[in-house]
Amino acid sequence: MDLPATSLKAPAARLASLDVVRGVAVLGILLLNMVSFGLPEAAYLNPRAYGGWHGMDLAAWALNFVLFDGKMRGLFSFLFGASMLLVIERAEANGESAASVHYRRMVWLLAFGLAHLWLVWHGDILTHYALVGMLAFGLRALPTERLLALGVLLIGFSILLFAAVPIAVHQGHDLAALNQTMGMPAPAEIARELALFRGDYPAILRARLDEHLTTPLPMLWFYGPETLAYMLFGMAGLKSGMLRGEWPRARYRRWLRACWGIALPAYAALAVYIVLAQFSLFSVALASWTLTAPLRPPTIAGWACLILLLARPGGVLTERLAAAGRMAFTNYLLTSLICTTLFYGYGLGWFGHLSRWQLYPVVLAIWAMILLWSKPWLARFRFGPFEWLWRSLARGSRQRLRGAAAS
Repeated sequence: MDLPATSLKAPAARLASLDVVRGVAVLGILLLNMVSFGLPEAAYLNPRAYGGWHGMDLAAWALNFVLFDGKMRGLFSFLFGASMLLVIERAEANGESAASVHYRRMVWLLAFGLAHLWLVWHGDILTHYALVGMLAFGLRALPTERLLALGVLLIGFSILLFAAVPIAVHQGHDLAALNQTMGMPAPAEIARELALFRGDYPAILRARLDEHLTTPLPMLWFYGPETLAYMLFGMAGLKSGMLRGEWPRARYRRWLRACWGIALPAYAALAVYIVLAQFSLFSVALASWTLTAPLRPPTIAGWACLILLLARPGGVLTERLAAAGRMAFTNYLLTSLICTTLFYGYGLGWFGHLSRWQLYPVVLAIWAMILLWSKPWLARFRFGPFEWLWRSLARGSRQRLRGAAAS
């Protein structure tokens, strides 16, 4: 995997380094989202709930748990914070109001996110990013050390929030609701969910509006501190030169060894504990929900280091990943449109018909499509379709679309 031949320290290549990491993140996040597209809700955290928990299905869960679950979302959040800071810096360099540019972008992102959440798929993350991004603006000027320190404090607060879940299980509180999201729902509940998502669009839309009309607000309280921490880490990564690709390769290697040398064995131990506990509600709540929170940041940082270490000048794959990253907004929304069409009843109706491991050939096919189409599109157009629309709305004028994207 190689970066274009320009030096990583050149301004254009610094953006290229972010695009490559973002390209990996937008592909990687589909590994986890695919479970939500194709299986009942509880199966996301608990394979025993539905979709298989032996053999290849167990292997698929374990690989995702150790390497990808929460890490790709976190990597995307890192990059959102870094990109947000870049946009602010460019606005200031151009003599524009950074606050006006930033909040126009976040307001329109919120509009896109709500449309995605209510009309397309309940697993939307854009609404959450827009709300947290509005909060992050006031912290942009903090020095690197303070960004990191505040991020660590927010992670600590998140751990306390998440710890309420295994405590509730231990005390026997809210067991019915928790079983529905991370335990083993009753067969009647599974049957209801299968019937719903194998049904028509109006029924799915009504259920989504009933259940998710106001979810962005509790999600902001429960996940907001962790997401804000990741965005601050991304800003720190940009200011320190890490995400710009400016560090010496030896430093990336040291960070990768330190981060993954601690986090991955701990993740593996938690996976073994959950399997030995046969995916009991308490084991999932404790090990998958709470104890992973302090392990995610070093794992995400390790991913960023690994991707930048693998970057080499002139690589075909890297150019494809960079193009996918430049069109991450479009590719994220496109995967939702494709997957809901494949799995929901108003499309092919695959929901609940594939086991966990059988979802991943679908992932590979969509990855291939994204890598194949993003680069040719950017050879002819300056932005991805949804990037262009977002940019035009945020700037209040129709932006020029035709013409190759800038290097």
